[in-house]
Amino acid sequence: MSPDKPLLAIDRVAIVMNLVPYLVERGPVSVTEAARELDVAPDVLRSLAEGLVVIGLPDGMHNDLFDIDWDLLDEHDELQLLNTVAFERAPRLTAREAAALLAGLQLAGAAPGVAAQGVVPGLIAKLSRGASTAPAELTVAAHPADEVRSAVMDALDRGLAVSFTHQKPDASPTTRTVDPVKILVKDDQWYLRGWCHMRRDMRTFHLERVSDVVVTDIPAGAHDDPEASIFGTADGPLEATIRFSSHVAPLLGQFLDHAVVKAEGTRSRAALRVADPTQLKRLAARRGGEVEIVAPDEARIAAVEWARAGLAQYR
Repeated sequence: MSPDKPLLAIDRVAIVMNLVPYLVERGPVSVTEAARELDVAPDVLRSLAEGLVVIGLPDGMHNDLFDIDWDLLDEHDELQLLNTVAFERAPRLTAREAAALLAGLQLAGAAPGVAAQGVVPGLIAKLSRGASTAPAELTVAAHPADEVRSAVMDALDRGLAVSFTHQKPDASPTTRTVDPVKILVKDDQWYLRGWCHMRRDMRTFHLERVSDVVVTDIPAGAHDDPEASIFGTADGPLEATIRFSSHVAPLLGQFLDHAVVKAEGTRSRAALRVADPTQLKRLAARRGGEVEIVAPDEARIAAVEWARAGLAQYR
């Protein structure tokens, strides 16, 4: 926000709404530092902070209004809230609720791209402080459980190319060297998106089909990835065809984003490219007969076997 640009009323409200929890979290902070972090001119922030003393609970008395340390502001140009108006009355998490959220955050921290952002440790610390009682100590494994994912993530973190054996269902194994760009997770399936040295193009590799991974000493190049979805261009001609009732089309999401769809009366047929056709079994199972896998046979067989395995649980 430009310091020379006049603030609208809605801008002032937004700043105040951010200022209060910021001061509660930070404690004493200089006006200059707070203004920099909240992206507002120092004199404007100082004025808004002084206005906090007339904000509080409806029909409240003096003790129900915010208050700041005037001496600290006048003598040292620092801000600190002395009365936080009902923040102490906010509902607090039980120890069990906090433990559940902490476990979820630790698992999320292991997901590709999340750990690098550095937000999870701060959230974990805040949750631990926000519980009514200390949450139970627990540790969730924060790293991939197999060597393939560990090696690929290591190569991505270090900016190095990775070499591996790739086995497609309909072809002989090939040895690939890939500059990793990102790791994608969909329906608990892990995929590597990267620049394949052999194909000279971006490719998507299902990590279940990858083995003998070696992190090379070859620096990975910088590559633009116009296709971020795992349902876009995959490695090789992994094409599939599904038939579905036309009214469920809005529920098929990104499966149809890159598909060629043709109407057949009350049903539609879609030809699409996927990184792993066997994952279509989940799509068919979710729609209870509304979606039929036409091809390839690999995907049809996978869907049948998955359904049979589910039925076997009830015997």
